[in-house]
Amino acid sequence: MQLTGAQIIMECLKEQGVDTVFGYPGGSVIFIYDELYRRTDIRHILTAHEQAAAHAADGYARATGKPGVCLATSGPGATNLVTGIATAYMDSVPLVAITGNVATPLLGKDSFQEVDIRGITMPITKHNYIVRNIEDLADTLRKAFYIAQEGRPGPVLVDIPKDLTTAMCEYSYKKPQSVSRVSPENDADIEEAVKLIKASKRPMIYSGGGVIADDAADELKTLAEKLACPVALSLMGIGGFPADHPQYTGMIGMHGTKASNQASADCDLLIAIGARFSDRVIGKVEGFAPKAQILHVDIDPAEVNKNVDTYHAIVGSVKPILQAIISKLDQRQPGEWLEAVMENKRKFPIGYLKDGKLRPQHILERLSALVPDDAVVVTEVGQNQMWAAQFYQPNGPRTFITSGGLGTMGFGLGAAMGAKAAFPDRMVFNVAGDGCFHMNCQELATAVREKLPVKILLLNNSVLGMVRQWQTLFCEKRYSETTLEHQTDIIKLAEAFGATAFDITAPNQIDQVLKQAMETEGTVVVNCIIDPDEMVLPMVPPGSIIEALIIE
Repeated sequence: MQLTGAQIIMECLKEQGVDTVFGYPGGSVIFIYDELYRRTDIRHILTAHEQAAAHAADGYARATGKPGVCLATSGPGATNLVTGIATAYMDSVPLVAITGNVATPLLGKDSFQEVDIRGITMPITKHNYIVRNIEDLADTLRKAFYIAQEGRPGPVLVDIPKDLTTAMCEYSYKKPQSVSRVSPENDADIEEAVKLIKASKRPMIYSGGGVIADDAADELKTLAEKLACPVALSLMGIGGFPADHPQYTGMIGMHGTKASNQASADCDLLIAIGARFSDRVIGKVEGFAPKAQILHVDIDPAEVNKNVDTYHAIVGSVKPILQAIISKLDQRQPGEWLEAVMENKRKFPIGYLKDGKLRPQHILERLSALVPDDAVVVTEVGQNQMWAAQFYQPNGPRTFITSGGLGTMGFGLGAAMGAKAAFPDRMVFNVAGDGCFHMNCQELATAVREKLPVKILLLNNSVLGMVRQWQTLFCEKRYSETTLEHQTDIIKLAEAFGATAFDITAPNQIDQVLKQAMETEGTVVVNCIIDPDEMVLPMVPPGSIIEALIIE
């Protein structure tokens, strides 16, 4: 049948099972929005800023495992998506960004609101396209969704000139191409891995976001229990292994636990699964896992030997690889190695001062105890993010969402709205610092208008806490531009947007106010007044080996 380009876009979205699009209209996408107006089968969520549309699509994707979709006009609309696209790229999130552009005859002529968004986003997308012929539109969109999901997931951008949205073309439905898991290259790789594991006396698992991306949390747990070995998680891996499991040692790296970091120094085999050996994990490269052979399991061959040298690697999807390895291993009994690591965990817990003051760690412990089992917690970036990673105990994969690789302040509220759009019946909290909150607080208008009742836990210390912490430790307390001194009345601001707000100023208010926030209909801001000098500890000083932790 003959359809316009705008209609073809809608039909392709439906082919791919898209039910929600996050975006902001403009001249170059006016006919796409005109077609959206006619549809009842695709929900459009209008954000206050295009960056939030990208973050919301990202949060939707992380919560569901399905590609998130965002839509923006040409020029500044497209460039406002860039930070969100880069955030998704760094954390391997399946995202399809659709941008409008000026009409085909105006391309390359510095036309009004023209920008080469394909060139701009080339380094931060898995692939990107500009569609120049209407006959290519449907298949380009189909390819975009396939590429976003296959192999290591990531964002794909499709740029569509305005004249193509009104041009007519023949359209026929196509079933989406199935995305199959990538099996390991050969059985010898599996056999070598099994041989290494069987020979090890002190194995340790370091697991990352690839386990969650490939829905392999069950396999990770089975492998860990079969090996009776300690398990540490990267920031992106949180939720991929039960936080209350007796073999869990906590996060590894710059703000990891003593147990995790010391175990990585003492193990004789480090099994890295779906992890990329980020600098925030490994610290000083020369001193990382000095006694260990490293076995690396990852879907992306580019990650192998990129940051650390591995002894053996298996390239492929995590889930089938772990299944194959598990099938060839015998059950081990817990021994001296696991007990020694767990003794470190008991001796060096991540704690905080219990002196009657309101502490962010205490707030997050109580949040963890009070929220429903299926709650989704999203974070902003900085101290709030690290406290959440240390003290919030997620109940499973895709329930803890954070910007790991890019560390994007302003990510959380948009991502929380995306998760809420995906799961309207689940509790969604955004843990924020006041610096991040001021970057995206306009999205409270979106949450209220679009009936996305997220709850914001605002850890308000009136400073840029993480940078101030570094200034305290390494710059002799020269607090250059980190004392915010905002005059914002958080309660009035929230109410002005149509949200509800509460203050927490003392520990004895935590449970009552958190329960009240969860029981209150609509969007809620919980403003927690905390000490500006509260630090995230432990901490590895920059350039140090990761077992050289500052603990207090």
